[in-house]
Amino acid sequence: MSGPDGQPRVAVFRPDDDRLAEATALLAELGVEPVADPMLAVEPTGDVPPEADVVVLTSKTGAELLAGADWEPGDAVVAAIGEHTAHALRATGYRVDRVPEEFSSAGLVSLLAGEVAGERVAVARSDHGSPVLLEGLREAGADVTETVLYRLVRPPGAGQSADLAAAGELSAALFTSSLTVEHFLAAAAERGCREDAIDGLDGAVVGTIGEPTRETAEREGIAADVVPERADFTALARATVDEIAGSRSHAR
Repeated sequence: MSGPDGQPRVAVFRPDDDRLAEATALLAELGVEPVADPMLAVEPTGDVPPEADVVVLTSKTGAELLAGADWEPGDAVVAAIGEHTAHALRATGYRVDRVPEEFSSAGLVSLLAGEVAGERVAVARSDHGSPVLLEGLREAGADVTETVLYRLVRPPGAGQSADLAAAGELSAALFTSSLTVEHFLAAAAERGCREDAIDGLDGAVVGTIGEPTRETAEREGIAADVVPERADFTALARATVDEIAGSRSHAR
């Protein structure tokens, strides 16, 4: 499960941009060998949200695409799903009016439910957004429009981590969305090692960024060992590395 220098190997599936660079740097700082295997690539649609009373953004990518399109929120209340999205919005010149304490679709619904009845709410996100957000806002009385800003696809060549898992050479895997789970398994199937990869992960530490991702993993036969209290990558990485260290000490 360790690399040539004896460090635990940890697979990370972030898109191949600054998020992957930051993730691999953090893992190296935590004393493990990152296995960079991007499972998501972004295909922008070119669309922007319509005029609304409330605009909801759910990702850093969405914030950057809107900035590149010179979109303006006007007088709309701008809500971000979490601090990473809020930071990206502020960094590109947008204000942020609402950020839930729980960085999730359910958290956003709880935050906005009391103020959106009869309001036009524009949700701008990827093509794989959770239905929880749309359904919850509609139940709260909002007139909800969804704008798909980008599609998330599996990059060609993804799957080296599946080979390593199948060979029992991964110490951990960090799944940051349900789609990373699905794309990992699709890549493993293409390589003819789906069941072996799942078996290999059974002997590794599996970290999932939140409950929806854990549920997807476990539905596919991948047991999750780590689900951090805060749904962000830094918390996931640190908790998973701590779990690796604990597993190693118990094995001695």
